[in-house]
Amino acid sequence: MSAPFTVLPLMPRHYPHWLKAYLDYTKQSEAPDSFHFWTGVSTIAGALQRKVWQDQLIFQWIPNFYIIFVAPAGVATKSTTLNFGMGLLERIDGITFGPESGSWQGLGDALAQSAGYFDYTDPHIGSAKLAQSAVTVAASELGTFLRPDDEHAMSFLTDAWDGRKRKFQHKTKHSGSIEIPCPCLNLIGATTPSWIQRNMPDTLIRDGLLSRVVFVYAEAKRHFVSLPSRNIKTKDFHEQGQKLTEDLKEISKMVGPFEFTDEVSRVGGWMDCWYTKHHGSRAVHLASDRYGGYIARKQTHLVKLAMVLAASKREALVITKEDLDEADAILTDAEHSMIRVFESVGVVDEAKHLAELMQFCRAYKWITSQDLYRLCHNIMSERDFKQALRLAIEGDLLEVTLQGGKRGVQPKGTIH
Repeated sequence: MSAPFTVLPLMPRHYPHWLKAYLDYTKQSEAPDSFHFWTGVSTIAGALQRKVWQDQLIFQWIPNFYIIFVAPAGVATKSTTLNFGMGLLERIDGITFGPESGSWQGLGDALAQSAGYFDYTDPHIGSAKLAQSAVTVAASELGTFLRPDDEHAMSFLTDAWDGRKRKFQHKTKHSGSIEIPCPCLNLIGATTPSWIQRNMPDTLIRDGLLSRVVFVYAEAKRHFVSLPSRNIKTKDFHEQGQKLTEDLKEISKMVGPFEFTDEVSRVGGWMDCWYTKHHGSRAVHLASDRYGGYIARKQTHLVKLAMVLAASKREALVITKEDLDEADAILTDAEHSMIRVFESVGVVDEAKHLAELMQFCRAYKWITSQDLYRLCHNIMSERDFKQALRLAIEGDLLEVTLQGGKRGVQPKGTIH
């Protein structure tokens, strides 16, 4: 276990809102804004580690995240995007990065080796040295990091997200024992819809790991930039990166519990109203029972994000109504991405065939059924193709139109 480290005084920051400045820093990238925003969230979470928390006495909320970008290969520059933020984070002293591939025991070893203490003075119990084992993992190829068929790995990742206060211990016959005081794993990764389809069972949504993940989906670039350097002034870019790094260093010095303002925490205040509404009536887009696990954990996602937003804006360890309003709106928007991803999990062959057919139709804009079958015949039978095409038309996903005297199909609402 490493020696205790001293937290230095906070200094004024360059930017009043780190996340907004970060989005400006990445504006020449082709990746969607949502990818950059959530990369910024993961970057701040990695800087905060487990040195801040929101204390409910019987448990704590900590600001770590599991964030996974999902997009077709080569579409949204997933790996480049997450490396933007992780490149800033790796400049911060005391940040530990975990392995991008290998066994969960290797990840456990990395967490155990990162263990250390930090000084904190509690107004009720006095000065103390608190333990943390904080690691950030940036897995640009999620498949090399995550083994959904490994129950021990899934259990370990679930435990690490929950922010348990007690020590994690695991013993095996062959690899010895692992002891991790106060584990805090912050994960950002990237994969494709097809990998999700092949590897993620439905049970991971209802009860397991996937309900703890913020999925961010994209199927197109936000704009086309063939040569980003033509639009960037080198000096300004490096100066902005340096200022973002300096502010991130200040964020990494924050220590102690976040407190809710009275407007949030009082009886009948913001949190009581939100909690009653959240559990009293389920949102239409989350009506399926498969989203029950996420719904049960949404408050945790909400407070985690509110802590990151608050740290982005101010030095004071305070979560305001505005922070929670913003976090709630961001999460609700992200839920539509999550649903797009969850639709690929545990699907039957019929749904997979429909998804494949729609991918070709979106790419070609308009295509005859004969040409569409030629593209699909290697991945589905003629019977399956006809069934998928019928479902797409009856489900109002495709419409039949004429072009040049030929009859074909196009995605609903396509304009030529």
